Amino acid sequence: MNKLIYNKLSDDELLHKIVYEEKLELYEVIYNRYIQKITDKSYSFLKNKSLAKEFANDILIKVYEKLPKFKGNSSFSSWLYSITYNYLIDYLRKQKHLHYPSWNTANDLPEIIDESTLELAEIDYDNLMLVFEKIHPEEKALLLMKYQDSLSLKDIASSLVISEDAVKMRLKRARARVIYLYHKEFD
Repeated sequence: MNKLIYNKLSDDELLHKIVYEEKLELYEVIYNRYIQKITDKSYSFLKNKSLAKEFANDILIKVYEKLPKFKGNSSFSSWLYSITYNYLIDYLRKQKHLHYPSWNTANDLPEIIDESTLELAEIDYDNLMLVFEKIHPEEKALLLMKYQDSLSLKDIASSLVISEDAVKMRLKRARARVIYLYHKEFD
């Protein structure tokens, strides 16, 4: 098979060839398929193009090293995005000393926020991105995992090493915070 044919293979087919047939050179196809997406996700958190490119490369190297541990319980892209978000959140926690429970307590929301007044899908994208910069990176990651990458609650819980109930609670709080900040900024 030539390279063009390999590019047409699904992630699962490529992973099978890489892991079980030991065609390690095929990881380049996976790398090329995801490098820009991972760079964009990294940039959305880091706001630094060169650092985002460096992180994307580091993440894809880390994924390569972990390929034998990929069980296929979720799609490869879900697994990859989980690793990406964890890597970014860990970095931001260390850099900014952002421990989520402490941050959440310090940035408490008003008791009652009517989430029915606004759906996230109804918010202007540019304004939503401005609001996303004001929330905790873990809340941002949760919302992106759920609504942009369509990860299941189980995958999100596994990724963040928290329970599914904690994911539900944090998602609800993150949506409420976004709606509250949106109304505060743009109403």
